[in-house]
Amino acid sequence: MSFTLNDIALLLIALIIGLIFGLMISGRGKYRRAWRDEQLLHRQSVKDRDARLEAAETRVRELERQAVPVGAGATSGVAAAATHERDDLSRINGISQAQEVSLNEAGYQRFEQIAALGAEQEAALEARLGLRPGTIVQEDWRGQARTLETKPARRGLFG
Repeated sequence: MSFTLNDIALLLIALIIGLIFGLMISGRGKYRRAWRDEQLLHRQSVKDRDARLEAAETRVRELERQAVPVGAGATSGVAAAATHERDDLSRINGISQAQEVSLNEAGYQRFEQIAALGAEQEAALEARLGLRPGTIVQEDWRGQARTLETKPARRGLFG
């Protein structure tokens, strides 16, 4: 079979049109760009995650450094009494665990501090703890603190 010059020209024209049409359909590297963009987004999300983790770990270390053990129950009360750091203020009737934490944050950690409260300090504590005015006097926190100050901490079942 022999090709004429016209056949060869038509074949070349068909090849060029096919090449142009193929390039138009292929998207000119859009998949490569999409893959590269996805990689960049992934790297950025990993960096953001690592930054959040580092910030959280820093915050945890800071909180652990500032944390002071607040006793809940007899065991911590015995430990606090033995180390003379703080008393278990929740042993006073009317003081919950959450209020004990607030008292400790306000600087009240010993029964003797509660026993020595003045009227202005009582009012400030009642406001801080969200209590009705006069609650500290009504529940006799000072008297209970004096009693607990002289009485040793009760031991638990096994101690």
